[in-house]
Amino acid sequence: MKKRHLLSIGFVFVCVFALTISTSLAEKEPYRVGAILEVTGGLSFLGQPAKNTLEMIEEEVNRAGGINGHPLKVTIYDTEGKPTRAVTLAQKLIKRDKVCAIVGPMSSGSALAVIPITQKAKIPHIALGASRKIVEPPKKWVFNTVQTDTNAVSRIYAYMKSVGIGKVGIITVSNGFGDSGREQLLAVAPRYGIEVKADEKFGAKDSDMTAQLTSIQRTEAEGVVCWTVGPTQAVVTKNWKQLAMKIPLYQSHGAASKQFLQMTGRAGEGIIFPAPKLIVLDQIPDSDPQKRILKKYRDTYEAKFKEDVSKFGGNAHDALRIVMSALKAVGTDRANIRDYVENLKDWLGVVGKYSYSPSNHNGLTKDYFVMVQVVNGDWKLLQ
Repeated sequence: MKKRHLLSIGFVFVCVFALTISTSLAEKEPYRVGAILEVTGGLSFLGQPAKNTLEMIEEEVNRAGGINGHPLKVTIYDTEGKPTRAVTLAQKLIKRDKVCAIVGPMSSGSALAVIPITQKAKIPHIALGASRKIVEPPKKWVFNTVQTDTNAVSRIYAYMKSVGIGKVGIITVSNGFGDSGREQLLAVAPRYGIEVKADEKFGAKDSDMTAQLTSIQRTEAEGVVCWTVGPTQAVVTKNWKQLAMKIPLYQSHGAASKQFLQMTGRAGEGIIFPAPKLIVLDQIPDSDPQKRILKKYRDTYEAKFKEDVSKFGGNAHDALRIVMSALKAVGTDRANIRDYVENLKDWLGVVGKYSYSPSNHNGLTKDYFVMVQVVNGDWKLLQ
């Protein structure tokens, strides 16, 4: 009877404590952060894990008492993968929702379209696209938490040289992501002693790239590098397999999702690409200082959503956590948040370690990429 009485008291205490936190949070103005993500449409594999991640963090933070006693309110809008809609939603977040910072979009084209809006409004903007043009040259109010195509290309070429490949063919999609990747594939090649023997392009809605791959096959190329994301990434992979090309296929870091494995099936066997450590977490040593952060994020996400964690969610995780760190330190003043982020150093997240500066609004290096190969329908750490 005494034990039951103590349990009842404990239950009441927990309820009162939770109610106290809830009441306290309700009395203070929320810290409002906006997010523009590709939740539906052809790029939903980017936006849905990011949306889940932001909502998970919001819930966790508020359950623990908020930030400086203020509840965190994350307003998420769906761009449907349309740059024009992303622009409209950014304006909505700024003018109607009065957010103090914006996270997203995730596609490079949409992120680049939104930048003039956030720059004019003088609002901290952490984009989630990979194009170097998002942060190079630096824009005062814009940062990102995604490895740039420059870093991805550098990591691929460094790996190629280590395995004796010196001549490549490139095949890129004609859009913001692909055009930026192509620029870097051409510009970075000489630094690693790589010769580009073929330079092929395709449209974002093309359904067959056999002709372009055949052209590459006729050259001295010892490897193929494809720069795209989404359905066309699967098309190129399947065409490469159908042609039984004897040279390896390297994909961009956009291949680091389970959906890509599902889209390519057996055709994806053997492809190689740069990726964050998150997708091969169990293969990295326990001594890696990033492993604890990665494991906490993965285990929490997968327990809550009953699906595999995605590196795209990891980009959103770091963006919101960085904004939260700024909110805790300097409050909601937009200029103070911007200054805080620009001076952030050695901040370790899911994607890597960030050190921003006035001349570097990406903050990452290629060293936080690992090289991964698809083996037996899963990812194998190579280097």
